Amino acid sequence: MESALAKATAVLMAELNADGHWRGELSSSALSTATAVIALATVNATAHAALIARGRDWLARNQNADGGWGDTTRSKSNISTTALCWGAFAKVDAAFASHVARAESWLTQSAGSTEPTALARAIAARYGKDRTFSVPILMVLALTGRLGARGWQMVPKLPFELAAVSHRLWGALRLPVVSYALPALIAIGQTIHHHAPTRNPLTRFLRALTRRKTLRVLATIQPPNGGFLEATPLTAFVTMSLGAMGLGGHLVAQRGVRFLAASARADGSWAIDTDLATWATTLAVKALAYQPRALSPEQRLTLREWLLAQQYRTTHPYTHAAPGGWAWTDLPGGVPDADDTPGALLALAKLGAIDGPTERAACAGAAWLLGLQNRDGGIPTFCRGWGALPFDRSSPDLTAHTLRAWSAWRVQFPDRPRLERAIARAIHFLRKCQRPDGAWVPLWFGNEHAPREENPLYGTAHVALALREISAAGYTEATPLARRGEAYLTASQNPDGGWGGAPGTPSTTEETALAVEALAHTNHITATVRGTQWLMARISDDTWRTPSPLGFYFAKLWYHEKLYPLIWTVAALGKVRALAAE
Repeated sequence: MESALAKATAVLMAELNADGHWRGELSSSALSTATAVIALATVNATAHAALIARGRDWLARNQNADGGWGDTTRSKSNISTTALCWGAFAKVDAAFASHVARAESWLTQSAGSTEPTALARAIAARYGKDRTFSVPILMVLALTGRLGARGWQMVPKLPFELAAVSHRLWGALRLPVVSYALPALIAIGQTIHHHAPTRNPLTRFLRALTRRKTLRVLATIQPPNGGFLEATPLTAFVTMSLGAMGLGGHLVAQRGVRFLAASARADGSWAIDTDLATWATTLAVKALAYQPRALSPEQRLTLREWLLAQQYRTTHPYTHAAPGGWAWTDLPGGVPDADDTPGALLALAKLGAIDGPTERAACAGAAWLLGLQNRDGGIPTFCRGWGALPFDRSSPDLTAHTLRAWSAWRVQFPDRPRLERAIARAIHFLRKCQRPDGAWVPLWFGNEHAPREENPLYGTAHVALALREISAAGYTEATPLARRGEAYLTASQNPDGGWGGAPGTPSTTEETALAVEALAHTNHITATVRGTQWLMARISDDTWRTPSPLGFYFAKLWYHEKLYPLIWTVAALGKVRALAAE
């Protein structure tokens, strides 16, 4: 145990950068690479010929054996990414004839045909009512000619004109895209209207009136480095949309091009996002908290000052979020959200030596989360009451994370009664959304091998851990819920001693570590020991550092992160060792 923990901790500490925090490394993404290639080719193919060529070559090298593409190089082929990669080879089909033929064969098997109607139906079916990603994919296929001569008529319209009204009304309007997708609503909605204007003369007139105003809104919410949410796909969709309307010289398009060029990797690929620096740093701090001497006083001070500097202290121009939250990154495209804000609050508490500025920042963060709580008692990601689409609804993993943060700062919070009421409502929400088998399903993580690509292991481990913590703080009504969740975790353990995202799925370092951390302080000793032994064996044979694609980004887009297996292994073994020492 000592040897395994020391090795894992040393590897994690070696990832600490020169500025004193963790930045991590996201997986390269075929979907991001395809959209970046198409965007650059649409705006100015000649000027960016080298980047475009390297991107296509990377896609060709990383095509799956079955002819399709997955979101990462370790992911199963899916129709969204395969369709976009197919579009990236448009106009150069001859140069990549075998790759295009294999892609078309995969699409035929998946959708029944590469005929436009069949493709459109299959892509729409993957996302249901949420048009956040289905419409951009169909737009790309129309733009690249893959939907034939009448392709633009097959792309559903987006009401970009609604972006001209006050942002206070956006939630009430029940837009067909999630809250973070406003740039795509504007840019893609406009290019669809440009190529296939509505037949209704009144609607056509109203859209023409709002075109310039919504473009100004788009420019206003674009960060200075050009990257919307620091996300390659979203930025690429916006950029190619403007280019497809002949607006490649528009400031928004030019900023987008600069962002895409700057974020290209040396191997020709793009990641889904620049990085998760704030998120990774808060995870690492929490993991190392089980080893009080792992961080020196100087490192703690540096980390605390860096985290305090990442708090948003003004209203965010994109989501109009109030001051007080944290985003996943320190870069300008970040947006405050309800997973990174609790993460920052918990990390600040774990770093200790709490002074006045830290306490004020923490109380502001706790208040920010109070303002986000939905009527059902749960916590959504970005905006309270925005809509009913999946990525805007209350989520058990975010609610549990928030409960931990509120509990950590409840003594310092000035309005204790309000906080107590919020905690009670959050526990009630978790009670309502617990499955009959004791599990909770998270929002931002999944598993490609699990039913419906869900990850009840991740969700249940996080919720059970949170409920145990607040139960120890006096909220005993959380205890029965935690016990049912822990029973689910124990029953879900694989014969090899590890865990996957759901019963019967392959064991991974990340999911096993999460389960061990959640169970280590319970009476499930046998399951904990077997999981710990599984992790120690992986450390011994050096396979523990290979990340798994269980991260679930916007709109069903998979990723893996280099630091996840390191951080969660250190947390699991650190907690087991600390409890054993007691």
